[in-house]
Amino acid sequence: MKYKITKRLIGYFSAVLLIFSIIVGILFQALFTQHTANIHKRELQTRALSIADTLSQFKETEHRGPGMGGGYGAYLRFIDEIAMSKVWLVDEKAQRIEMGHKNSSLSYDSLPDGAEELISQIFMGNTVSSQQFSPVLGVHCITAGVPVKNENGDIYAALLLHSPVDGMKQAQKDGILILVFCIFAALLFAAVLSVILARHFIKPLKVMSNVAGQIINGNYTIYTGIKQNDEIGTLAHNIDELSLRLSEAESERKELDKMRQDFISNISHELRTPVTVIKGSLEVLDQGLVTEPDEAKEYLKQMLTDISQLQRLVNDLLEISRLQNMNFKIEKKQINLASVLSEAVRSMQPVAAQKNITINPCYNGQSFPFSGDYGRIRQMFVIVIDNAIKFSMPGQAVDIKMKVMQNECIITISDYGAGIPEADIPYIFDRFYSKQSSQNKNGSGLGLSIANQIAIRHGIKITCVSNVGNGTSFSFAFSCET
Repeated sequence: MKYKITKRLIGYFSAVLLIFSIIVGILFQALFTQHTANIHKRELQTRALSIADTLSQFKETEHRGPGMGGGYGAYLRFIDEIAMSKVWLVDEKAQRIEMGHKNSSLSYDSLPDGAEELISQIFMGNTVSSQQFSPVLGVHCITAGVPVKNENGDIYAALLLHSPVDGMKQAQKDGILILVFCIFAALLFAAVLSVILARHFIKPLKVMSNVAGQIINGNYTIYTGIKQNDEIGTLAHNIDELSLRLSEAESERKELDKMRQDFISNISHELRTPVTVIKGSLEVLDQGLVTEPDEAKEYLKQMLTDISQLQRLVNDLLEISRLQNMNFKIEKKQINLASVLSEAVRSMQPVAAQKNITINPCYNGQSFPFSGDYGRIRQMFVIVIDNAIKFSMPGQAVDIKMKVMQNECIITISDYGAGIPEADIPYIFDRFYSKQSSQNKNGSGLGLSIANQIAIRHGIKITCVSNVGNGTSFSFAFSCET
């Protein structure tokens, strides 16, 4: 596994270079051979044209008079040296072939391969050439042919020049050696480059691998710290984002675990007292320790009170669980907040009268349309009014005000009781928070938590302002856009 990426990069670069070198070598050999042959063809054709022109002049001189043909014969004797290649001077029927200083009849079998077709093309007035590979010499050979004309412009012979392409094979070997040397140099360079690139890529990958391993082991506070504007940087950013999300999820989980433990502890505490009292009362009655009917009736009355408290606690727990479940649907419809508030005040008037508390509603004639659940919003107002009555002294008042603006309505419920310490205000909407006092001896600590959940589900903002000894005010901000 060690250096696996480095080995792969070296292998990939080497394979690409080898394939590229093979292609370049094949193209080099083909193009070099063709280019060299073309140069040699042009050179032979140039020589052939020059010799043919000279022969034509000798032929014309020969016809002017006797004694003028010596130069022609001498030229033919040295034509091989002049042409620097093999030379054939062939008539159309190939009955007579004059070859340099030799003057003999030769058959077509002694001519270069493909000479027959060249001769026929030459006597049509064309300058031609051909290329073939000589198995005897083991080299490429070029044959060039041109027509030789008399003084009348008629073609009387075909001049063929045949020559091997010297040095082509050696030049190809030299080129291949240079190519092989370049390949080895490129492979060495590719290996060094592969190591450098591999280290460049592997270093951040090792960091990310280490971070991922620690995340697997539960360390969600670690980050890669890699900042690159490429795919590796994107991957590192995603790992850092994952670590952040997991850290937040872990914090929420711990908070939920703490809340769950607190919930179990609180509900156990809330249930323990009434259950213990009921059990004790039942044991007294079961053992026959109470014989007086009035005393037994008092025990039964106390147990009924404790059972009612348990029933209220269970109902409140069920209610808050429903409200906290986002799948629990709240039926919303258009309602008038003034009507809902008036209904809540009417239902709490008897409770206020028992303590000689006056409820002062100050919203006559006002109205504000709102989309919400009539029963839930009424329940929210009842909870807060009940608390206001509970913590007010006899003879005091509870003021309820409604301020309607263009798109907002503020409802304020104020009492003038003991008030809430400033340090406790952030926690008053927590479950099982309750102020232990004589006014709240039967409270479960879930009322304001239920009211807060109703407000959250309706988009209502609740604020609390309180001064110890001067009372408490709860304000509800309703928006018609909610």
